[in-house]
Amino acid sequence: MNRIGRVERTTKESSVVVEIDLDGAGKVDVSTGVPFYDHMLTAFGAHGMFDLTVHAKGDIEIDAHHTVEDVAIVLGEAFGKALGDKRGIRRFGDAWIPMDETLAHAAVDVSGRPYCVLTGEPEMMTGFVVGNNYPTVLNRHVFESLAFHARIALHVRVIHGRDPHHITEAQYKAVARALRAASESDPRQQGIPSTKGTL
Repeated sequence: MNRIGRVERTTKESSVVVEIDLDGAGKVDVSTGVPFYDHMLTAFGAHGMFDLTVHAKGDIEIDAHHTVEDVAIVLGEAFGKALGDKRGIRRFGDAWIPMDETLAHAAVDVSGRPYCVLTGEPEMMTGFVVGNNYPTVLNRHVFESLAFHARIALHVRVIHGRDPHHITEAQYKAVARALRAASESDPRQQGIPSTKGTL
């Protein structure tokens, strides 16, 4: 089964195209104009083992906010599209990611019911900018936008951490690994993994 999602979205603030193959090999082609975000999306594709293409142009001369959030919206839509009817998948997934002093956990249910909980980020994350281009306050926007537009329930926790770069990267990798686990084929599941018969 071909599980590829491609979505294009253009507004007055950004132009975004995303293509994701859930059964890929972690091949990534990312260009958003926000270097640290490119780094995070590259990690997301590589650790999720998703073939991922993200090309975006936005008003980064104003702020990274619009571009970062809009890419997350389109990534969520493409991921949801790639999942199809969710037949034969595991549905639930979680991952623990240590990164030096940081430990992050993500849990996901590709439920069709969008929800996002992000906890544990240190207060400094609301005012920190990595590489002079990515405000870490945007992490919440990214995960909320991804969850809402992919129609998944996503919980992300920072257990502990000190370096905003490590904290952010551990979260992205944990989400990628959790989504990889949830979207993988379950050899014991022949139908839709729900007692309702639909997700």
